[in-house]
Amino acid sequence: MDATTLSAGHTPLADASVRTRVTIPLRFADGYEVTAEAVTFRGLADGREHVALVLGDPSAPTAPLVRLHSECLTGDVFGSARCDCGPQLREAVQRIAETGGVLLYLRQEGRGIGLYNKLDAYALQDAGLDTYEANTALGLPEDGRDYTAAAQMLTALGVTELDLLTNNPDKAQQLRDLGVAVRFVRPTGVFATDSNVRYLHAKAEHTHHTIELPATAALAALAG
Repeated sequence: MDATTLSAGHTPLADASVRTRVTIPLRFADGYEVTAEAVTFRGLADGREHVALVLGDPSAPTAPLVRLHSECLTGDVFGSARCDCGPQLREAVQRIAETGGVLLYLRQEGRGIGLYNKLDAYALQDAGLDTYEANTALGLPEDGRDYTAAAQMLTALGVTELDLLTNNPDKAQQLRDLGVAVRFVRPTGVFATDSNVRYLHAKAEHTHHTIELPATAALAALAG
């Protein structure tokens, strides 16, 4: 596949363009503060209102650090302990600000199934299914995310090579398939709690996320 062409519908990466740039001071619950440039886009393949947060100096000599962060209302906004999304977002913002790069905040709630379906899946998880089994029991994909729009956003920002902050090998593979040069993959931290250990264990075992759980946490997940 030509590097200027996307696999989904063979849409040129250059079809997307920057719409607006605005400076936003960010402040997290633990007191951490940083200034970000929020960027919106025109022409994204999926038509959703994704946003990029440019942090630090993305033009530093090394490749910018980039995270594709899928929206999680329950974790990012309300601090739900059933996932690790909120802590990952907080960590990513600081790490990217320190080295220079971009956080893409992608409107892909529940690995692409939407908020209501995600909450329905939670109910099935309470009955014993894991996070992937619950999605399929609802007739939905285990992971419905497509990173075509992310590749377009990066291209519109002039990012041609990057280091990717993720534990999810699918993100790096999709970006590479879409013609984005991923130099290195940098793992995020592991944010295990009693409430999310089964969820993290499922991600490590089922989709090979690079999550190293403490032995006690892994045993708790298997027993849970």
